[in-house]
Amino acid sequence: MKLVICEKNIAARRIAYILSNGKDKTQRIGKIPTYEFIKDNEEWTIIGLKGHIINLDFPSGYRRWETIPPHELITVKPCKKISETGIAQALKTIVKNNPEIIVATDFDREGELIGVEALDISRQYCADIVNIKRARFSAITGYEIQKAFTDLLEVDYNLSDAGEARQIIDLIWGVVLTRFISLTSRRLGREFLSIGRVQSPTLALLVDREKAIKSFVSKPYWRIIARLKKDEIFKAIHINERFTDETKAQKIFEKIKAAKEGHVEELIIDKKEDFPPAPFNTTTFLQAALALRFSASHAMEIAESLYMSGLISYPRTDNTVYPSSLNLRKILEKLLHSSFKNDVEEVIANGRDRPTRGKKKTTDHPPIHPVGSTNDKKLSAEQQKIYELICRRFLATLAKNAITESTKVTFNISGEFFIASGFRVIEENWRKIYPYFKENRKPIPVLAKDEIVPVTSIKLQREETKPPKRYSQGELLAKMESLSLGTKSTRHEIISKLYARKYITGIPPIPTSTAIAVVDSLHDCEVIKPQMTATLEEDMDAIANGKKTLDVTVDESREMLTRVMVDLERNKDTIKTNIQRAHQEQNYMGKCPTCEKPLI
Repeated sequence: MKLVICEKNIAARRIAYILSNGKDKTQRIGKIPTYEFIKDNEEWTIIGLKGHIINLDFPSGYRRWETIPPHELITVKPCKKISETGIAQALKTIVKNNPEIIVATDFDREGELIGVEALDISRQYCADIVNIKRARFSAITGYEIQKAFTDLLEVDYNLSDAGEARQIIDLIWGVVLTRFISLTSRRLGREFLSIGRVQSPTLALLVDREKAIKSFVSKPYWRIIARLKKDEIFKAIHINERFTDETKAQKIFEKIKAAKEGHVEELIIDKKEDFPPAPFNTTTFLQAALALRFSASHAMEIAESLYMSGLISYPRTDNTVYPSSLNLRKILEKLLHSSFKNDVEEVIANGRDRPTRGKKKTTDHPPIHPVGSTNDKKLSAEQQKIYELICRRFLATLAKNAITESTKVTFNISGEFFIASGFRVIEENWRKIYPYFKENRKPIPVLAKDEIVPVTSIKLQREETKPPKRYSQGELLAKMESLSLGTKSTRHEIISKLYARKYITGIPPIPTSTAIAVVDSLHDCEVIKPQMTATLEEDMDAIANGKKTLDVTVDESREMLTRVMVDLERNKDTIKTNIQRAHQEQNYMGKCPTCEKPLI
């Protein structure tokens, strides 16, 4: 007998359908569905988990916040508790027959850990289980699943250890620091404050940017703008671009303000090829989805549902290079029978020799791409939008370069030089397939050297320098990636957590007064510095590669946290005062019009 363990029920149902050629039968053990069939004269049972079925927590004696000093939790060993007892009982019933177990969870740290958790539970009920294999795949399609179950591998315990190390470290850091900051500021119950090793440096990025905006002092500058006309009106800007000396700008303006024509002194036309974008990895996909007004977490949720339905590849990946083993032609043939038929035909007939590639190449999963057509599936409007985005990005990476033309014209207007710039697309090619890029550059009329062009107006315009912009969610995701804050699987969750805990509000995200006070209180602490989190990420990579152990990494993180707590305890009174003051400011709504006391 063979038992296949999948990460979720939807994946179990689809994999059972593929392996059994649609002949599986649904059974139930208690309330848990399983899928059974005969293959090669052998009984198969497939079960889906609900993600993690084991919770990590501190022993019950350490759960009372006000009786246990936070620093004492640093050395306490967390305990594991089964969170899905129904699935555990179902495993107990199945493994009593000592089956061969095939782990078929998602292939990444988290997925490997989820599979190992299920194995650990199974071994509690049947200690004799020794025949364990791993099916690795990047898409839930017939070809990928059949290939994965034909070429079974070993479970990667280094990978699961890396996932477990992250789980333990995040728990210890999160609980210790959250209890400290909440107890210190007397923010308990529903109003507790939280600190985390990824959450806090991410919040610090937003707070630092907000401070830069608020402290920014605008400075005036002047621009001289000429408007000219040939068929249509277009503008040219004085070659100095910005004048910081108003007197100088005014002098030049007075000299030329009555000018009626401009002479084309120089004309530069630059025609070049415009390359398509690189394939989607998780970060670039979420950035594109955010531009379509999806939140990062919702976009990932939709992508996961498309993956489970066998429509796209695994959406959690850092890779931006298609592996040579990926049959791109076969994917195109599938999409020929879809609403993208015309674009697919264009790519097949007139595409590029090699697909575009990004800077990141990994071996776990390929970039995000379509693997199936929606013809026999009903998608919601949101699913359709995300599926189309992924399909169009995939087709764009295989499409011919666009041809663009940039024009730079230098005008002589009464002895002063002005520059007009234009841009136009000559051949759309990939741009027609992937219409999500906004092009703000505009064309200008066709001009010739020595041509005389009428001037319709010249203006001296006063402007002011502007503060830096707030991070959009997409920019924040990219910044987190560049600083190794979190992983492809967790970055969008961190942003959602900051919103949920009322550290940020609005779009783009704006830190609240409390968030600023928390970051200010920790300004000299390692916990808000990206370097510390990046070091821990490197350590977990080392575990996955077999170069470090879980225990050593966790012990080192405990030592790091101990140093952090010494700094925090030293500044306890300042932290308390700052956060309490910020909380009062954040909740103050003005004076009561009747009694003039504060409205909170």
